[in-house]
Amino acid sequence: MEIDPAFFAELAVTYGMQLLGAVATLVIGLYIVKIIIRVVGRMFDRSAVDPLLQSFLSSMISMLLKIMVYITALGMLGVEMTTFIAIMGAAGLAIGMALSGTLQNFAGGVIILLFKPYKVGDVIEAQGYIGAVKGIQIFVTILTTADNKTVLIPNGPLATGSMINYSTQATRRVDWTFGIAYGDDIDKAYDVLNRLIAADDRILKEPEPFMALSALADNSVNIVVRVWVNAADYWAVHFKMNEEVYRCFENEGLSFPFPQLEVHLQQAQG
Repeated sequence: MEIDPAFFAELAVTYGMQLLGAVATLVIGLYIVKIIIRVVGRMFDRSAVDPLLQSFLSSMISMLLKIMVYITALGMLGVEMTTFIAIMGAAGLAIGMALSGTLQNFAGGVIILLFKPYKVGDVIEAQGYIGAVKGIQIFVTILTTADNKTVLIPNGPLATGSMINYSTQATRRVDWTFGIAYGDDIDKAYDVLNRLIAADDRILKEPEPFMALSALADNSVNIVVRVWVNAADYWAVHFKMNEEVYRCFENEGLSFPFPQLEVHLQQAQG
């Protein structure tokens, strides 16, 4: 069988041009991807996006753009991409279903890093834990509790559930309920409490402290006390007032009631 040299020449020209076009597309496409990533990075810097999120999003955008460039180059070589894309889509769906919880935590991490409901150093309460935020990662938030335990909370529930941030406000209100016995002088109780409040310089004058009889309970007359302090002084003031009230009430003749049970015995007559 005689081989026609013109056939090979035509084949070389046809596929050579396709190969040249694919290589050119690949080189130019990857160069454009670098430019896009550089521009995106500058946009992130101007918008003060968290560095961790910047790195992750930049890597993801870069990966997706490069995949598009590679697919385009392979298509120019005559590779059938429809089946390939369908397989990639099915694989992506299967992986997404298998990692649904992880993807939820990832989405929660992105939301937290973008909207910043809390930051490192804030004291928050969420998912049954209270602690200072030591780190915010893509999948978890790291807390350190008051007794120095490290708690890792998934970002998914944090982004979609209720959360208390104790560090966003400069001041906090401290609430107490003190009980005195029935028959005790309530005006004297008010006077003692007012003196204790005035003696503590950490208690703010504005908003003005509040005091009132809150309930006539089964075993006590309850007085509610509310004062405002700087957030950093909250627990120190709370514990100190409890201590001072315990000391002063007894000295002032005010008693702390406690549940009592009266038992009446009746002698059976025979």
